[in-house]
Amino acid sequence: MEYKELAEKAVEAKKISYPPYSNFHVGAALLTEDEKLYLGGNIETPSYSLTICAERTAVFKAFSEGERKFKAIAIASDSPDFCPPCGSCRQVLLDLCGNIDVIMINHKKDLKILKLNELLPLAFGDKDLT
Repeated sequence: MEYKELAEKAVEAKKISYPPYSNFHVGAALLTEDEKLYLGGNIETPSYSLTICAERTAVFKAFSEGERKFKAIAIASDSPDFCPPCGSCRQVLLDLCGNIDVIMINHKKDLKILKLNELLPLAFGDKDLT
């Protein structure tokens, strides 16, 4: 799958988000190495700490289906600029997906592509538990 198409899927995934409090829609499209696609939308509750981001929704859906090898994730939001994953999502993505490509889409449909390690340098990982 081309990254432009993956980005379009992330934009479409904004439709499944549920942000009744912030009204800030985020969609994510996670691509596995064997070209399977998992979509996620942010889901809010009145207790903000229990809210889940679109990226983690997509990752947890994929993991619950047995997926373990990933290629890229695309992220689209209501922001006119590129929307990077939050710190929690960066950590979960690195822990569960590895150093995948992160594709961010702005409102002009421009893409910005970075490796996850660029977004989370010096990350805490299993190597730090010894």
